[in-house]
Amino acid sequence: MTPTLVRQNRPHAGAKPRVDLRARARDWSEIQERMLVPLYEAVYERLAVGPGTRLLGLGCGSGLALLMAAARGAAVTGVDAGRAEHLALARERLRPRAWDAPAAGDARAPGGARIVEGSPQEVRHARVPAFGLVTAFEPIGCLAGDAEGTVELLAEATPLAERGAAVVLAGWGPPERCATSSVLRVATKLADPLRSPGSWRPALRDDLEEVAQRAGLKPDGSGRVACPFGYADADSALRGLLSTGLFDAAIGATDQAQVDKEVTEALHPHRRPDGTVWMPNVFRYLIARKP
Repeated sequence: MTPTLVRQNRPHAGAKPRVDLRARARDWSEIQERMLVPLYEAVYERLAVGPGTRLLGLGCGSGLALLMAAARGAAVTGVDAGRAEHLALARERLRPRAWDAPAAGDARAPGGARIVEGSPQEVRHARVPAFGLVTAFEPIGCLAGDAEGTVELLAEATPLAERGAAVVLAGWGPPERCATSSVLRVATKLADPLRSPGSWRPALRDDLEEVAQRAGLKPDGSGRVACPFGYADADSALRGLLSTGLFDAAIGATDQAQVDKEVTEALHPHRRPDGTVWMPNVFRYLIARKP
């Protein structure tokens, strides 16, 4: 039976919930971010990322994808806006790669790394050499309105890439191939869909292709990657999923306790006898080219 929502004294629908940003960044980097490692590996292997690769990571967050590329010998630059706590973790991860070496006019040896807080325009101001690979690994199509934001981000970033550079977009696979979809539907159910534009929605088949087209990019291949979400227990699963921000609209429309309760209930079918949580998922990626 679906629990009755308690809406007494609820915050304004669509209001941003109060969040411990440091705890969220830590949960993301320690629990959730590693779930996308198979996606990063598949893309890097297909594009032969290594020494000589100059990579620009959009929405780099706490930097695991950058770290993996740097470990292959790539020179990486990550850019993100509005997530200072995540970027602090990225800088810590990449510090051994000399992320904070002088930027202006610096060609940087392969393996160098740089983190930039703000928009791709800040990278332009640093006058770095053109990039041969741009990645946008934050899944497109799971939040209402996120495609528009990605198109705008690409409009700022693609001028920084060389002609023919690969631009990688990522997103959730078909809902029927993603066990986590049943849990994420809690976000839509609890959020007010008419007043919460940030609520989750199932991915559509052509989400990535439409973004690429609107950004003036030419598709040049795609793939699907199995990215199972596995957690030590239900509490870890809850913390990891909440760290994605996909439930923020639901928390703003109801309250934290309500969301915690219903997400935990939705996780129950995915719990194993030993208490671990396992949800098979498929993610898509699209490789596009700058004309």
